[in-house]
Amino acid sequence: MKPKSEAPRHEDDRAAPATGGSGAEAALERALAQWEWARIESTLDGEGVAILPALLDPAACRELASLYDEDRLFRARIVMARHGFGRGEYRYFTYPLPPLVGALRRAVYPHLVGLANRWNEALGVAVRYPASHTTFIRRCHAAGQRRPTPLLLQYGPGDYNCLHQDVYGEHLFPLQLTVLLSRPGADFTGGEFVLTEQRPRMQSRAEVVPLEQGDAVIFPVRERPVNGTRGPYRVTMRHGVSRLRSGSRRTLGIIFHDAT
Repeated sequence: MKPKSEAPRHEDDRAAPATGGSGAEAALERALAQWEWARIESTLDGEGVAILPALLDPAACRELASLYDEDRLFRARIVMARHGFGRGEYRYFTYPLPPLVGALRRAVYPHLVGLANRWNEALGVAVRYPASHTTFIRRCHAAGQRRPTPLLLQYGPGDYNCLHQDVYGEHLFPLQLTVLLSRPGADFTGGEFVLTEQRPRMQSRAEVVPLEQGDAVIFPVRERPVNGTRGPYRVTMRHGVSRLRSGSRRTLGIIFHDAT
C-alpha cells in the first residue's frame, strides 16, 4: 500500500507521537511493516546502501515536489555554488514539518534504530538511540540542536552535488533516507545518486545507485562498520549526485537528527 500525502499536522516532532497516528501516517506505518527489515539490515551491513522501491506513489511525489515554491514551509535556502557544494539548491523545512515529511521521519526511524545501535556497538561508540524518534529529537533539542534538517533539493541542467556528509552536530543518527520525487528519463537525465566508501589504506570505492520515482535509498550519514579478519573496522562514507544532463530533478532528504 502506497501512503498518501495527507496526514494530521503536528506542532513539531517534539510533540508528535512516535507511533499510532491515524490516516496516512497509520497507512505508512502499515506499509513499512510489510518490508523485510532483516533483509534490509543485511543489505546495509554488506553493501552500505539499501533501496525501498516505490515507497511513495507518484501523486505523493508530485505533491512533495510542489512544496519547493512555498516559502512559508522553509527556514533556509542554500545555493550550492555559493558554498562550493556543487550546483543546484536546497531548502530546509521549518517546524511544523509538512505532514508526510514528519510521518516519514517518525515511521522509518524505529525500523533503523536497532541497526544504528548495533553499528555503534561494533564501532565502540557508547551512544545508544531510544526506540522512538520523538525521544531522540528531545535529546537533540536538549543539546541545542533545534533546527529541523529534512529538506527538498532541486537540480537543473548542469547541476550536481559534491560528495559530502550530513552531520550537523554532536548528536547524529547514523543512517538517513532520500526519496527521488522526479521521473528519471522523463523529468530529467543524468543526476544519479552516488556513494563512496573509503576503507583504511585502500582507494575509495564508488557506487551509483539506480532510483525510480518514489524509491527511497537508505545509507550511512558518516561511517559504518565492516567486518575484517581482526574484527569490525570503520569505513567512511560520502554521498552526492552526478551532473544533470537535462531537465529538473527534485528529491526529499530525511535526516533523523536536528542541527545546531
